[in-house]
Amino acid sequence: MSHILEKDISCPYCGEMIGVIIEALDDSQEYIEDCQVCCRPIVFHIEVTLDGTLSIIVHSENETY
Repeated sequence: MSHILEKDISCPYCGEMIGVIIEALDDSQEYIEDCQVCCRPIVFHIEVTLDGTLSIIVHSENETY
């Protein structure tokens, strides 16, 4: 089952708060989306726990996770 959510995140490069649309799937996912302000690539790591809690972690392309 997927859910479409709108979340505000802080860009790891420029620090600006940006609104993003996230499709929460049943499985964990990782993808890259460019910042709407500075255009640098943000890595999104989305995880849904067994109880349905959504965890969103964003980091720069050069950070290890």
